[in-house]
Amino acid sequence: MEIEATGAHKAVHTEYVQRKQQREEALAHHARQDLALSRARVATALGAILTIWLAFGQHLFSGWWLAVPLLGFLALVAWHDRVIQRKRRAQRAVAFYEEGLRRLEHRWQGRGIKETIYAPASHPYAADLDILGSGSLLELLCTARTRGGERCLANWLLHGADPVTILARQEALADLRDRLDFREELALLGEETRSEITPETLTEWGEAPLALSSKSLRAVAALLGAGGGLAAILWPVGLGYLPLIVMVVLGQAFAVWLRKPVLRTLRDVDRAVRDLALLSALLGRLECEPFHTPLLQALRFNLDTEGLPPSTQIRRLQTLLDFLDLQRNIFFALIALVLLWPVQFAFAIEAWRQQNGPRLTVWLRVVSELEALSALANYAYENPDNPFPEIVEEETCFVAEGLGHPLLPEEQTIRNDIALGNRTQLFVVSGSNMSGKSTLLRAIGVNTVMALAGAPVRAKRLRLSPLQIGASLRTLDSLQGGVSRFYAEILRLNQIVDMAKNSPPLLFLLDEILHGTNSHDRLIGAEAIARSLVRQGAIGLITTHDLALARIETESDLRAVNVHFEDQLLDGKMSFDYHLRPGVVAKSNALELMRAVGLDI
Repeated sequence: MEIEATGAHKAVHTEYVQRKQQREEALAHHARQDLALSRARVATALGAILTIWLAFGQHLFSGWWLAVPLLGFLALVAWHDRVIQRKRRAQRAVAFYEEGLRRLEHRWQGRGIKETIYAPASHPYAADLDILGSGSLLELLCTARTRGGERCLANWLLHGADPVTILARQEALADLRDRLDFREELALLGEETRSEITPETLTEWGEAPLALSSKSLRAVAALLGAGGGLAAILWPVGLGYLPLIVMVVLGQAFAVWLRKPVLRTLRDVDRAVRDLALLSALLGRLECEPFHTPLLQALRFNLDTEGLPPSTQIRRLQTLLDFLDLQRNIFFALIALVLLWPVQFAFAIEAWRQQNGPRLTVWLRVVSELEALSALANYAYENPDNPFPEIVEEETCFVAEGLGHPLLPEEQTIRNDIALGNRTQLFVVSGSNMSGKSTLLRAIGVNTVMALAGAPVRAKRLRLSPLQIGASLRTLDSLQGGVSRFYAEILRLNQIVDMAKNSPPLLFLLDEILHGTNSHDRLIGAEAIARSLVRQGAIGLITTHDLALARIETESDLRAVNVHFEDQLLDGKMSFDYHLRPGVVAKSNALELMRAVGLDI
């Protein structure tokens, strides 16, 4: 059945359009302010130049009047900076709703995450079901601002959760689903770009042994810095330059003695901590958000620490790094030399790490999981007719009514019913190319991935048990590994058969397997694989062009059912309705299609 866009879906689209228009109006207002303030700053600067000429060149009035345009210019700079920040936030707000409209209008492909780095080549379904990469499920779902949130969501899609975790995530998504303002605020935090913080690098830095942990050495560094600063202050008032020279020599000797641990500290923090502003802003926003479900409350509880909250602690570290960078200013270099600036801040950074380093792992995990949950909640909000699946443990099953592919436009989605379980463990799907066989397998696989991640699914109803997924739909050869396409396929099939021996039970999705060999061997091999999988308690589908495979249905112990897709050849063109029907496909239009394109058959 073809599903038209529902009223709920249109309501979300209308909401996004209205909010985008409001943000565009705000952006236009801030843009006008930006232009006016830019002109005012130029006028004020010209006024200052005119005042200098009139006061000091023409001696018409006191030079103190120069303070008026200067103070005015400084006030305009501060005001202008606030307006620019508001303008940038408005631009990001417009972009946030533009991206939402692209998803609703199915224009999102190729604009988000294109990497496939989160899954090995041997992953049993990532490539076959378009979980990662351009035009993938991850690209559709992911709205995370940090690499950790992106990685967390990818991990959920690549590794199904247990029933308790799935139900906890469903409750959390139901709580987060309608918090559109919250998700918009998360999108506006920090700068425009995604944070490039690598969780592993930051965690490794936080938990590494301290390079500078001696309190006595820190006290010596503080005394030498203070002494040098005092000598520099007292030199112009009669103390002379000798005490300053002595303090600088002593300080630099101390700095040379600590050179290795200081350089190590500054090198490691520069490598690990590159973009703390967004992390601090995200933590600050999450610290003040009230949550009502056990999972969200547990994550929020992990942000409660003694003393200052995590966002403030992160800002303290960012402040230390900002002050440390002052030493690169040519006008501040001599002062930094006298005060032992790098040494002082190396000790301060290590003290921060001693207090907060072990907590970084927890803070990053909380941010990552909340971003992943927010992304799935955003999908639930934008697809209000997609229900949460029912998870059952007492039987092995996948029972769907009105199942469609989540990566297809909803108004073009053709829905089918599927019932796999103890009574029917295997569907043998026949039909011509392009009739919908592979799309059906991917619809089943992708919806299972979403269900096991805790997300809503593209179906009217879905009931399933915890399952492993093994798919062979897009097996490729490997020139680097010296593996042919057929050999790569049988390696994947062997992997799938081995998976069926473990728990939870396996859902297998096999598309035109073993077509790299002759029909005799292909039939025997496909039957043997199907028999092995079913006898180990697996459930799934096999598509085929070889109608001889349909005889599996006669073997009662395999609990197999034949289903098919039909096609019509009309005026030399193939026509499909993509509806799944019982039984074996009754006709083939291959020869007619060859003749229709001009082949002499």
